[in-house]
Amino acid sequence: MKSFRKELWFQTSERREFINITPQVQQALQESGIQEGLLLCNAMHITASVFINDDEAGLHHDLEVWLEKLAPEKPHSQYRHNGYEDNADAHLKRSVMGREVVVAVTGGRLDFGRWEQIFYGEFDGKREKRVLVKIIGD
Repeated sequence: MKSFRKELWFQTSERREFINITPQVQQALQESGIQEGLLLCNAMHITASVFINDDEAGLHHDLEVWLEKLAPEKPHSQYRHNGYEDNADAHLKRSVMGREVVVAVTGGRLDFGRWEQIFYGEFDGKREKRVLVKIIGD
């Protein structure tokens, strides 16, 4: 069994963004040479998420609105965590959206459903962030 590791780096321009990272993850899979196995993709930051969903602008807007209703950014004073930083809402959003995804690798390809794509969800951006891709298999 082989193992492959790669970090993907992002510089986000907004506090909250959804970035389709499927092409970068597919590139990492090709670099690995692994044909059959499992791919783990996870955010390396406690205020970010990796998730699978449809690449559709309306859905992304709906996710943003829904997350903001669940954990509004402001007023910052509503959260005990906020003191040194003002990102308590980002921690909560990450908790809802999750840390990672695992995707089966079959025939050297991501074994997705029809509309599935991998996204990096940033909830406290405007700085450099990273995602880990770890692939195991043969």
